[in-house]
Amino acid sequence: MQCPYCHHDDTSVLESRITAEGGAMRRRRECVKCNKRFTTYERAEGVDIRVVKKTGKIEDFDREKLKRGVMKATWKRPVTMEQIETMVDEIERILRRKTTTEVRSWEIGNLVINRLKKIDPLAYLLFASVYREFENLSDFEEEIKKLKETE
Repeated sequence: MQCPYCHHDDTSVLESRITAEGGAMRRRRECVKCNKRFTTYERAEGVDIRVVKKTGKIEDFDREKLKRGVMKATWKRPVTMEQIETMVDEIERILRRKTTTEVRSWEIGNLVINRLKKIDPLAYLLFASVYREFENLSDFEEEIKKLKETE
C-alpha cells in the first residue's frame, strides 16, 4: 500500500478490524519512511452496478465519485470522515441489494439527500442545490421552508 503523504511503497498494518456493517476491512497503517498514519478500507468487489444518468448515458458506479460529492457538500461542516464512509457504505449496500444492476442517478441522489438531511441540514442544502439544479434564491428559500416544516 502506497503512503498518501510521501508515496513510499512500504507501509505496515498497525490494526485491522471489520467495519460495523461487516462489508469492509478497516486497516490502520503507518508509513515506514515518513511514519505518518492513515486508514484504508478493503472491500470485496461485487456485482457491477451501472448508473443511468439523466442524459441516458450509462456508466459504472464509482464509489469514490459518490464519496467526493458528499465530501464537497460537507466541506467545512461538522461531518466526520467516518460519517461519510458510513453513509457511502450504506448507500452502496442498498444499491447492491437491488434486483437489477442498473440504477438511475436520481435514486442515488435521493439516498444521499435523505441521509444528509439527518446528519447536517446545511450540507443537505449544499448537495441539494447542485443535485436539484437550483437556479435562484427562491429555490433555496423553498427548500429551507420545507426543512423548517419538518423540524
